[in-house]
Amino acid sequence: MAKQFKPETLCVQAGWTPKKGEPRVLPIYQSTTFKYETSEQMARLFDLEESGYFYTRLQNPTNDAVAAKIAALEGGVGAMLTSSGQSANFYAIFNICQAGDHFVCSSTIYGGTFNLFGVTLKKLGIEVTFVNPDAPEEEISAAFRPNTKALFGETISNPTLEVLDIEKFARIAHKNGVPLIVDNTFPTPINCRPFQWGADIVVHSTTKYMDGHATSVGGAIVDSGNFDWEAHADKFPGLCTPDNSYHGLTYTKAFGKMAYITKATAQLMRDLGSAQSPQNAFLLNLGLETLYLRMNQHCKNAMAVAQYLSKNDKVAWVNYCGLPGNKYYKLAQKYLPNGSCGVISFGLKGGREVSIKFMDSLKLAAIVTHVADARTCVLHPASHTHRQLTDQQLSEAGIRPDLIRFSVGIENADDIIADIDQALNA
Repeated sequence: MAKQFKPETLCVQAGWTPKKGEPRVLPIYQSTTFKYETSEQMARLFDLEESGYFYTRLQNPTNDAVAAKIAALEGGVGAMLTSSGQSANFYAIFNICQAGDHFVCSSTIYGGTFNLFGVTLKKLGIEVTFVNPDAPEEEISAAFRPNTKALFGETISNPTLEVLDIEKFARIAHKNGVPLIVDNTFPTPINCRPFQWGADIVVHSTTKYMDGHATSVGGAIVDSGNFDWEAHADKFPGLCTPDNSYHGLTYTKAFGKMAYITKATAQLMRDLGSAQSPQNAFLLNLGLETLYLRMNQHCKNAMAVAQYLSKNDKVAWVNYCGLPGNKYYKLAQKYLPNGSCGVISFGLKGGREVSIKFMDSLKLAAIVTHVADARTCVLHPASHTHRQLTDQQLSEAGIRPDLIRFSVGIENADDIIADIDQALNA
């Protein structure tokens, strides 16, 4: 299906193809378990000799249909849903890293991911080196070690909105014999498909634009099937040597291009269990059906808001890669020619206190922790998500004390701008 249809068709049609007399709409298989006629049938499932359903923690028909839709949209060979974007990031790394291993990561990533990688994974014996994504190739390459297993970055970073040079990162990763893992949450596959630029694994917080309605926390991992694990077998023993917990099965030999995503499902989800509920997967699918339409509207509205802010004399600075003067405009034209996302960051003259007063004066836009759904919302990282940091620590993390993260919804752009205007005048 991925080859014959365009993204807007895949959003609606991919993943679930009903047979004669089956429901037209993807059903919710709200069952923990599935029945078989003989013990032998069940045994073959447990040995990974056949694919099928026996326990929802591992696989569920609703979840699999939605994962297949996301894989089709990204152009991957397979995907797995997780209970959150955080668990998707954790599994993506932990699937190929173990105690004593190391990976390299862009420093401009979401604060929750930064903490997961820099603090929690360290407790598990996995080390990370954070690098400036805009640094020259040689400088980033210098962070690699003999035990480095992956390179990680975000297509558009949250909340600093820096655009990743995916081709550059892919070159560096592949030169060092490791996969490039890209978090594609903000642009979604509607506006960017990292596999086309050399990425190997894509992760999503489906909680954001994919769900689009702020109803369901979730995540996804998509495997391109392109990375040759066997060519670097010494680096990836988990994929290229027998797994004793499955009678000595070797994932690369048994599953070929599906080795990485099969191991993530059969081993990590089995043991760690961050499964998405079928109910959430069902709601996510409803969101995906309108993803193409919504992304167009988010980007159109965000451009109108960014242009308004850039001309307002109360505004100190605006960061939106769609604006011709933006530092990342050229990269955005290359990787995101149809638009980036609906998130803008900006600061007001007068700094932190003025930013807080502005936010408190908004009426249509709501102050929430969330970002990237149908409703316009706003957050001041220095006061909220990053409030434990000093001004100096904030600037080291690339977050200005006056930074306002403004997530433009799909309402009428004039109404959103009018709300900003009245708040600025307040």
